[in-house]
Amino acid sequence: MLLNVSYNNKAVTKKIEEEVGKPFTLKERWAMNGIGSPKLIITETSIKIRNLLILDSNRDVCNIEMRPNGIIIGFRSLLETYALIIPYYKLSIYKGQASVYSIYRDQYFIKVASDTKAVQKFFKKIMDYKADNAPTSIEDL
Repeated sequence: MLLNVSYNNKAVTKKIEEEVGKPFTLKERWAMNGIGSPKLIITETSIKIRNLLILDSNRDVCNIEMRPNGIIIGFRSLLETYALIIPYYKLSIYKGQASVYSIYRDQYFIKVASDTKAVQKFFKKIMDYKADNAPTSIEDL
């Protein structure tokens, strides 16, 4: 779900909280050593996101916020802020090339450069949290 989150809109906030849950508390953030990513450089995106990013000539960057039930990928275009909301059950992360992570949800995808250890460590944190909090599957019983 791609949303414009530039303005404080209760309906949009409610949609986000239904998909990925309320933000972590300060105590939980401290225990997890932070829930936000460093600045991520976008290398490639799906067509809908690309159409937003080409509106200005700024460098294409994004950041990721972890939530209890998913992640939020935020990026800016012109003076607007957009968010791609991805619940964990729809989240797919691939590391195809040596320094690129691909994040997928349905028809949307964003590929980001993983040129630093901090970026690689953050993606490991996301995958570990997703695995630890996934519902029990039939095969595990």
